[in-house]
Amino acid sequence: MRRILGEDICKAFEDPKVVEILLNDNREVLVERHGQGITPLTTMPAAKALNLLGLMASYRETVVDRAHPIVEGAMPPEFLRARFAGCIPPLTPAPTFAIRLPARSVFTLEDYVSRGILTDAQYEKITAAIRDRKNIVVSGGTGSGKTTMLNACSDYVSRISGLDQRIVIIEDTREIQCNAPNVVQMLTDPDSGIDMTRLLKLTLRYRPDRIFVGEVRDGSALALLKAWNTGHPGGLATLHANNADAAIVRLDQLCQEAGVPSQQHLIKEAVDVVIQIARDSSHPAGRRITELRFFD
Repeated sequence: MRRILGEDICKAFEDPKVVEILLNDNREVLVERHGQGITPLTTMPAAKALNLLGLMASYRETVVDRAHPIVEGAMPPEFLRARFAGCIPPLTPAPTFAIRLPARSVFTLEDYVSRGILTDAQYEKITAAIRDRKNIVVSGGTGSGKTTMLNACSDYVSRISGLDQRIVIIEDTREIQCNAPNVVQMLTDPDSGIDMTRLLKLTLRYRPDRIFVGEVRDGSALALLKAWNTGHPGGLATLHANNADAAIVRLDQLCQEAGVPSQQHLIKEAVDVVIQIARDSSHPAGRRITELRFFD
């Protein structure tokens, strides 16, 4: 895999600022560095890209061919278990992929203030919400920095938590960092049918005080909200949405995917804060907090 990726891409895995490696169908490889935007890195011939997807499929114990043109999943440990998604023709003119790297260094809430992404007042409100065990949803579009913001909140939790606060983290791929003294991290396993809903139910037997979820994207939203609302406050989660109101609507839609009617009452009881983050090319940091919504 290192031979196929080549020296430039392998070096990108070693750069703690790199968050995304992208191959377009014009054979150009792009890299996104935190706070620096997207820049060209190298090129990769279609044949090499196809070999890479074949290796990934083999590692994931599946196949990639015309009948199965998509490969998804975590990469090997040597590649940080980065989140890989790729596809081949006929879905795209040539093989393409997107590799999402886990955070290697934590961007703290204090860093957000010093970079002008958070105001002092917003910082005080967020840290007070964390101390008061409020449930926080970080929402935004793709690549807006949701996980980085969640990690900043997680870092603050780590600094104020002792052994008496047990934190359980559930993710599809390992991206959340938490250095608290009492933490359990769980990963879903699609190959064995263990999804986020199943892990959320298991989590309740692990005596959690706070429950963190990497990304809410399906009917597991219902299990998460129930967990948050039954004696496990102080949770963190990310969600794709364009604004705070849309985040609440999307949570309701995801709950309904579990086969239940609208859960507006449950959402109102469970979600205390929505932090909305967005890309902003005019901002020096490339990101900004567009909304900080508190729900009474």
